Amino acid sequence: MQLLTAHRTAMAEFDARVQRIEATQWGNPTPCTEWDVRDLLNHLVGEQLWAPWLLDGATLDEVGDRFDGDVLGADPVGAWNAAADAARRAWDAPGATSGEVNVTGGVIPAEDYGWQMTADLAVHAWDLARGIGADERLNPELVSELHTVLAPQVPAWQGLGIFAAPREVPPDADEQTRLLALLGRS
Repeated sequence: MQLLTAHRTAMAEFDARVQRIEATQWGNPTPCTEWDVRDLLNHLVGEQLWAPWLLDGATLDEVGDRFDGDVLGADPVGAWNAAADAARRAWDAPGATSGEVNVTGGVIPAEDYGWQMTADLAVHAWDLARGIGADERLNPELVSELHTVLAPQVPAWQGLGIFAAPREVPPDADEQTRLLALLGRS
């Protein structure tokens, strides 16, 4: 699975859970102990809002604080839909994955940023599913590709705040369990 296909699949996984959020679930806890359902969605909307800027070459200073705080407003699902659509267009632009982007850890290849964003969407799809009581199974092909791509990179991410430290799993754990544990979930 190529990056853009994986990203599109991960975005669809997260979107499917967003569209199922009920009005009474915004305050539900998620596996991200510091975030409830609304906070988790706010994080992902913010991430999608950053993508077009970063893929277009903006620095962190140029983006500034425009996406700090509540980016959901009165229509959280509508905010997600708009941000996801803008991010999708940015990722689909010719050459989007061939350049470099500015991130908190420095300047990295856009392809690496793409895999990080793909992993973020996938793991948070699982988090959101847990928070709203939805189906937690992720696309198996996406899970396999993410595990293959990310396993060698995760040790370098420790201490950067990208994901929590990996967790131990039994040797017979399925691939989704191993991927989630790699990204700090239990």
